[in-house]
Amino acid sequence: MQDVLKVAMPKGRIYKQASRLFREAGLLIPEDMDDSRKLIIPVPEANMEFIMAKPVDVPTYVEYGVADIGVVGKDVLMEEDRDVYELLDLGIARCRMSVIGLPDWQPVLNPRVATKYPNVASQFFRERGQQVEVIKLNGSIELAPLIGLADRIVDMVETGQTLRDNGLVEQEEIFAITTRLIANRVSYRMKNATIQALCDKLQQMLASVR
Repeated sequence: MQDVLKVAMPKGRIYKQASRLFREAGLLIPEDMDDSRKLIIPVPEANMEFIMAKPVDVPTYVEYGVADIGVVGKDVLMEEDRDVYELLDLGIARCRMSVIGLPDWQPVLNPRVATKYPNVASQFFRERGQQVEVIKLNGSIELAPLIGLADRIVDMVETGQTLRDNGLVEQEEIFAITTRLIANRVSYRMKNATIQALCDKLQQMLASVR
């Protein structure tokens, strides 16, 4: 009998798109799972077990081997910098990481930048030889320039509507974001046939819709 594949899955919008993707690839994922409040959901039909996690925790679960594979946004991978294999670009939950500010923003010496992604922001400005003070926030990043906490922000942008509603503008794109399938390094060796079969199904399905 095949080993059960443990999958770290982010709660929220990525989960809904990812579970639909898995079903379209022929995996037997029950639809009533989408509304479950359980944190660990066995799916014997697909020989899988889903671990429902905060998106930021998915790479940690995979790196430490409590999950064999995981579904996670490129933004989290870049920020967390965990030791995992990146197997596949699932092409869902598309958005971008950008530098954002007020329309009349003027460069200042050692500006303050607020963000949920301090590592991404620090690296971006460091590579451009710009000294900034990075302020870590956890929510409502758009508030920071409006109340004078920061000169600019670094955040994800999907449609840009929240920025427009708050009088902010996108100044520079840092990188595009899509959702990735990642694997634990040991699991990838020990359960290679199972993980590769899953990748093949997903790749075939993605190729058919592109």
